[in-house]
Amino acid sequence: MDSVSTAPDDRRRCQVLGVPVDACCDVCAAALGLHARGGGRIVTLNAEMTMSARADAALGQAIATADLVIPDGAGVVWALGRQQIRVVKTAGIELAWTLLEYAAAHQWRVALVGASPEVMATLRAELPQRIRGLDLALAVDGYQAPEAWPGVEAQLRALNPDLVLVALGVPRQETWSERMAAGQHGLWMGVGGSFDVWAGTKKRAPGWMCRMQLEWLYRLIQEPSRWRRMLSLPAFAWKVIRLG
Repeated sequence: MDSVSTAPDDRRRCQVLGVPVDACCDVCAAALGLHARGGGRIVTLNAEMTMSARADAALGQAIATADLVIPDGAGVVWALGRQQIRVVKTAGIELAWTLLEYAAAHQWRVALVGASPEVMATLRAELPQRIRGLDLALAVDGYQAPEAWPGVEAQLRALNPDLVLVALGVPRQETWSERMAAGQHGLWMGVGGSFDVWAGTKKRAPGWMCRMQLEWLYRLIQEPSRWRRMLSLPAFAWKVIRLG
């Protein structure tokens, strides 16, 4: 199979069902290299989002114009493997935490946007204790009144942070970040439910389930209402096999 890397920040843009994804030697190095070049947007791609992007032009555009699209799902890794492209699944929650630790060590200004008021209050209080030196310059929940968002956005632009983690759910976190990051410095990354996990209101799948690529099953057990969304997984596999 193809070896992707020659240098830590090397990446190669590939496609899964017409949706772009980057094959990287070292995803964290790629993200830090992006920051060093002035910043950009990071998208974490899984099978469910791939199918959504095929049906939602705005989401597809937000992914296509992102500066770094990482394979955050066993299905995407498997689909790339069928193209003889070898990558390692990179959990977005882990990359985001690594970037927070790097931010604390290098005096980056960090902004968090999204999740519930309760979750954000927990993160505002606990993250600086858990990651010493973290400059949490802005922490705003995602349940703002419509008339409050222009003020939040203006504050965020004026702050010009080095790292913005956005937990507004797919596709909003991707499309909102696309609009907000234009002309801005720093890294912008959608993180889905990561804030809930960090605040302790949800749990990640146990290690053995992650190793067996069963995180989707654990999420379904935690949130049975996701079952309709999970129907996209067999549809994704069938499309990859049929078109591959």
